[in-house]
Amino acid sequence: MNTIDQFNQLKVLVVGDVMIDAYFFGKVDRISPEAPVPVVAVERKENRLGGAANVALNLVSLGAKPTVCSVVGNDTEGATLVELFEQSGIDTSGIVTSPKRTTTVKLRVISQATQMLRIDTEDTHAISPEESNALTQRIFSLLPNANVLIFEDYDKGVLTPQNIEAITRKAKELGIPVVVDPKKRNFNAYHGASLFKPNLKELREGLKIDVDTEDKTQFELAISQMMERMKIENTMVTMSEKGVMITDGKQFHYIPAHIRKIADVSGAGDTVVSVAALCLALKMDLSKIAAISNLAGGLVCEEVGVVPIDKHKLKNELIQLGY
Repeated sequence: MNTIDQFNQLKVLVVGDVMIDAYFFGKVDRISPEAPVPVVAVERKENRLGGAANVALNLVSLGAKPTVCSVVGNDTEGATLVELFEQSGIDTSGIVTSPKRTTTVKLRVISQATQMLRIDTEDTHAISPEESNALTQRIFSLLPNANVLIFEDYDKGVLTPQNIEAITRKAKELGIPVVVDPKKRNFNAYHGASLFKPNLKELREGLKIDVDTEDKTQFELAISQMMERMKIENTMVTMSEKGVMITDGKQFHYIPAHIRKIADVSGAGDTVVSVAALCLALKMDLSKIAAISNLAGGLVCEEVGVVPIDKHKLKNELIQLGY
């Protein structure tokens, strides 16, 4: 069976900050008389799944069966988000609704394939202990059926050091690998992760060190020390045009980026972590996990806006490369 076809067998829990990526597409042909800003004549509007929700959408596109676990507001946007999940075939049994939260919406105004403006509506404070407990208990009930768990952290408050620790401990008790896409606030909370996947910016912010990829000795030492301190099994760092690095703390594998016509890097990290988690669940070796994830991340950068990976494109490129 082809590597990609094996993804169809996998069930994934995606835990983290879900959001709506909203788009207004239009044309600009004049400047406003009220202020020196372009006037965008809106031609169409779209709501897409964003944040951890985009990870779930990528998993569906890859053939896996994700269940999304998060806290959303008891508002119109929260209802829209659940509707988008259901339309996409994503299980919402891990969603907790709270009257005290605002559902995150990132509205992008786009004209001639250029983003003109972004407007964010969100709460970023940590969820309450009651909300966190409800989410954790929901996840505990779902974990026994999962092949892998992904923490997708966007610093919007759903993930806290307390629920991260409890969920990770439970997953490890059940022998379920834990994959992490971290952000700054909880960077050091992910002790015991099976695969930790920061990008270079997140690594620098999290470690408070200006790591330089050109200085491999310093770069690898910083990562090894982080892994030892946090008891992390494997780390993969995405480095934009420099590709990716993956390590078990002993051997370091560097995979160069493929030459692409880059249209938009939005959502590439979501694609990379989705593919990496599925490959890890299938117990692939580290260099293969990095190579396939790197290829997938590059493919979505050719599209405008946040879009999931095209499984057939990925499959065809992998065949050409001999995977």
